[in-house]
Amino acid sequence: MQQNHPRVRIINEQLLSDNWYTLKKYTFSLLRRDGRWQEQSREAYDRGNGAVILLYNRGKRTVVLTRQFRFPIFLNGHDGFLIEAAAGLLDNASPEARIVAEAEEETGFRVSHVQKVFEAFMSPGSVTEKLYFFIAEYGDQQRSGEGGGIAEEGEDIEVVEIGFDQALQAIDQ
Repeated sequence: MQQNHPRVRIINEQLLSDNWYTLKKYTFSLLRRDGRWQEQSREAYDRGNGAVILLYNRGKRTVVLTRQFRFPIFLNGHDGFLIEAAAGLLDNASPEARIVAEAEEETGFRVSHVQKVFEAFMSPGSVTEKLYFFIAEYGDQQRSGEGGGIAEEGEDIEVVEIGFDQALQAIDQ
């Protein structure tokens, strides 16, 4: 955590939860643009940084995605099953090394060359996580297994291969 910034002074840090990840409440002072210090309080959820990869096959004009149950969106009125790109937390590995392993665990494809596209904070108002976005080309000869994730970690992932056109239509919806 960055604590040395000329416009931010952390006054207090309180641990609220340390169950799955950590949730902390911070009280801090922020130097406003008008020169006044303003005290604020915010909660921040720290789940570590992650990486995500879009696998594509130029010749077949397909992408490989995953479908899995996401409990938080179930709580928000969705059926809970999302189609998404393979992703995972870094767990102290480099983004490149972790996403190669994650792609194989979740999709069953062993990719050797990944290209970083960008980095982004997905929910910066409340979550500390930075995501590293990658792409990689895959071929049928790179299939090393069925994918599906790690059952012991609660993963039950369906591998979904769809055409470029269908993927683009899904984005539009």
